[in-house]
Amino acid sequence: MVAVGAANPSADDLATLESEYGPLCEAMYLMMSADGDVAREELEVLSGALRNLSGGVLDGDLIERLLERAKSNADEQGRDSRLRQVIADLASDKARAEVAFVLAAAIAFADDTIADEENDTLDTIAEGLGIDESRADELLDAVEKDMSAGS
Repeated sequence: MVAVGAANPSADDLATLESEYGPLCEAMYLMMSADGDVAREELEVLSGALRNLSGGVLDGDLIERLLERAKSNADEQGRDSRLRQVIADLASDKARAEVAFVLAAAIAFADDTIADEENDTLDTIAEGLGIDESRADELLDAVEKDMSAGS
């Protein structure tokens, strides 16, 4: 286990964190960048989600590192290619797949506007992760309710 608040995590700790949280961060980044505009609210949701999921292990620097890697991957390999890879990385674990879908949806709802590109990305994620339409609708309704309660 990686030590909480470790000022200088080891290379092994970083590799573990990147393996565990990298695909989730990348799914959120790909959602944020789908419409070509990364809003401050979206960045806040991403940071808060990763902090909460990691129990505080991921600090601002580590989150920034994951975000930079996600951006670099998308720039170098293309968004569609990265989305396919992230889906492949997450698809084998149903619970984790649903977490990724919910996090991507939270990003889409973060700035109170779901652009067509974001909606298309959500559809692609749901389909690729094997989340059927009725389950996707349930998850989206829950995210929308949670997001409006937090406003």
